[in-house]
Amino acid sequence: MLVRDQMTRNPVTVAASSSVQDALTLMRDRKIRRLLVADAQNKLLGIVSEKDLLYASPSPTTSLSVYEIPYLLSKLTVEKVMTKQVISVSEDSPLEEAALIMADRKIGGLPVITNGSIAGIITETDIFRTFLKLLGGRTKGVRVTATTASGKGVFAKILSAVAEAGGDIVGFGASDSTTPSGAQVWEVVLKVQGASRDQLQTALKPVVVQILDIREN
Repeated sequence: MLVRDQMTRNPVTVAASSSVQDALTLMRDRKIRRLLVADAQNKLLGIVSEKDLLYASPSPTTSLSVYEIPYLLSKLTVEKVMTKQVISVSEDSPLEEAALIMADRKIGGLPVITNGSIAGIITETDIFRTFLKLLGGRTKGVRVTATTASGKGVFAKILSAVAEAGGDIVGFGASDSTTPSGAQVWEVVLKVQGASRDQLQTALKPVVVQILDIREN
């Protein structure tokens, strides 16, 4: 799965000369938390978050008068508060690469650049939606979490066992883990339709180390 499959195309942008107040209003109207700053040719100049804009606004405890605040805000532009050194990705980047950058850099969104122009934006919300899709989070079925030994052919045995029970896998995820004794195992999550909880439990017991959780949802 690539960034282009999950990114938001034609993202909302703002000019560097826009006022902080106008940018905040735009964010609230469009219900977004960050804006890409672009020039007239749709080239990326920076990125600004709601937090950046709010920190730039006067505090409720300011000594400024109610007449001074609107004037000062109208003079404060996005260019003054935006982040100019922006990390970006391409449309052809693997989705997990974008997620890794966001997790390691503690940022909530990445501009997507194609041929030097803004093509879209990929955000933590897009990553969460993809996570839901992969695990079948919006699909009814039986959810199974199990541990299995590492090694070749282990996943094939699990998939075969589910098929033999009459199940159709609509969500799948796996991550490596370590038991308290130090053994390396895989934790596997399946969302299955077409087979009952009892059928899956019976079919999977011989091919996994332990069924940690099994439920209908």
